[in-house]
Amino acid sequence: MDNNELKHRLRDIEVPAPGESARKQAIAAAAREFRAHHKETSGQAKGSAPAGRPNAMDNEPARRTMQTRQWIFRGATAATVLLATGSLVFLMRPAYQDSGRRPAPISERAAGQVVKNEPGQKQRGLELRDGLAGNIKPNAPDAGAGIQRKTLVAAETPSAGLSGKSRTDLQVIQPEPEYVGRDEFTDFETNPVKPVAEMPVSTFSIDVDTASYAFVRRQLNSGVLPQKNAVRVEEMINYFDYGYETPDSADAPFLPGVAVYPAPWNPEAKLLHIGIKGYELPKSAKPRANLVFLIDTSGSMQSPDRLPLLKQAFRMLVETLEPEDSVAIVTYAGSAGTALAPTKLSEKGKILAALDMLRSGGSTAGAAGIRQAYALAEAGFDPEGVNRVLLATDGDFNVGITNHQELEDFISRKRESGIFLSVLGFGQGNYHDNLMQKLAQNGNGNAAYIDSLNEARKVLVDEAGSTLFPIAKDVKIQVEFNPARVAEYRLIGYETRRLRREDFNNDRVDAGEIGSGHAVTALYEIKTPESASRLVDEPRYQRAQPTGPGAAASNEYAFVKIRYKLPQAETSRLITRPVTHADERVDFDAVDDDLRFATAVAAFGQILRGAPYTGEFTFDDVIEIARSAKGEDPFGYRAEFLNLVRLAGTARAM
Repeated sequence: MDNNELKHRLRDIEVPAPGESARKQAIAAAAREFRAHHKETSGQAKGSAPAGRPNAMDNEPARRTMQTRQWIFRGATAATVLLATGSLVFLMRPAYQDSGRRPAPISERAAGQVVKNEPGQKQRGLELRDGLAGNIKPNAPDAGAGIQRKTLVAAETPSAGLSGKSRTDLQVIQPEPEYVGRDEFTDFETNPVKPVAEMPVSTFSIDVDTASYAFVRRQLNSGVLPQKNAVRVEEMINYFDYGYETPDSADAPFLPGVAVYPAPWNPEAKLLHIGIKGYELPKSAKPRANLVFLIDTSGSMQSPDRLPLLKQAFRMLVETLEPEDSVAIVTYAGSAGTALAPTKLSEKGKILAALDMLRSGGSTAGAAGIRQAYALAEAGFDPEGVNRVLLATDGDFNVGITNHQELEDFISRKRESGIFLSVLGFGQGNYHDNLMQKLAQNGNGNAAYIDSLNEARKVLVDEAGSTLFPIAKDVKIQVEFNPARVAEYRLIGYETRRLRREDFNNDRVDAGEIGSGHAVTALYEIKTPESASRLVDEPRYQRAQPTGPGAAASNEYAFVKIRYKLPQAETSRLITRPVTHADERVDFDAVDDDLRFATAVAAFGQILRGAPYTGEFTFDDVIEIARSAKGEDPFGYRAEFLNLVRLAGTARAM
């Protein structure tokens, strides 16, 4: 078939108005033909054709020119046939086909020459398995960090020369990283150094969340350093279990342990270590559980590390529950629905079948789902048991109540009725940690991040007691430093958990919850008046003098107070503990393994955040301490930490 015959055939074909599906297929077919031609000719020499009129096919430039025309005409023919029939299927999907989200404006998606849509125009992102400008990969928001992609964007714009019909302009967006840090975290500054003479008292709520550590691990395993605000040092430390002393009775649910020892990153500073571990309920004493699984099934949850992983995680949890426990399932995607009415674990098969039936699709009506989940929890409320909603999501609440404060207030009110909320996060790329942390805090629950089956087992099987069964709520810590022994201090971590001094004795102020067997660690870096590396100068006109009932106790570094409520109580109790010279260890190497390992994790978190207080301390120094303090490691979590520190030394910034 020569060129003239191709032209005549194209001219004679009657082309119907193109549908959306046929239009996409036509684009794909034309791209395929273009690519095939590009592959065949890419190795040939480039340059200008020789002068003179080509008169034979052995003239190479002329042959290539005609060949190019034929490829173009063939592609156009295939495109026209596809538009006419609309009957072929090509393996291609819109970038946001099932996600339930509108794509960001083109100008925000990538740099380069991009035309912004005018009002009223449509915009769709198209991505081919193999396409224009190289290998264009299908949209995969959770692929490994640093993978480059090119996106083919089709913008439908009115064209004056097409009798009112629309034409399609194609633009190839310049490469952007597959993971571009769209996850959202609460912005906070590292705790500053405070002079004891001016601010002798430090108050904060305990934090037993572990989401930060799991998310940081995922980023490092992807080869990138996490966002600064993704690193909450206290959650890094509290990810690990420590062998702190445990009480004998749930009536006094924990005992505070304290120690003072040298700070490895600053020989002129000391660390004040506070460790508490909750009473571990025996299996026979665990109350019945009335649980509602509130599961995000929107389009954004379709990738393997979201809904499929979520379903496996909840299956693990169901296997740990007792026959008298109850489970209900509420889903939300566009609108909320009850996938399973409250069902006793004696009908475990029915619960597992309901989990298996879950599919993703639609937008995210998180607020509506929360209302329905609480309604089911209230309907099955057990005054002698644990009543809890478990929210599993990537944290993107984009339909329904858009006012986050209103949502938090709703959860706070439900907390007062005895129904708590815990949050399990999944996925990355649009993970909304900031909202999930607030919801968990307002719901008297904990927040965890599930990035693997191993993490699901840790959170929902190995630590199910601490996740589901509280032994104390509204737990606050207050430390008063003795100005005769401590000149300045800084709290390591807990930036998002700080409280005012007067909040400590106010039982109406909410604080953290401790579950069965939970360990909580807090570290202060302190400097004595004799330290030459103090960052805050001593006041010229005022010199602090110890006053009050502890003034004569010159051997005390500080006085620790812990306030808490029992799970069913509304009035708090108080535990106190002085920190004296008897609690001091002079040699860091002689400190217990658990304390040294927690210190290594604290140093690692501070370095990742870029905190200015660790000096020349390096990842290698962290590894040295952690390796020597690994101790017993039955599940391999501490060995995994060592590998993460090594990865951090070679990871690149986002």
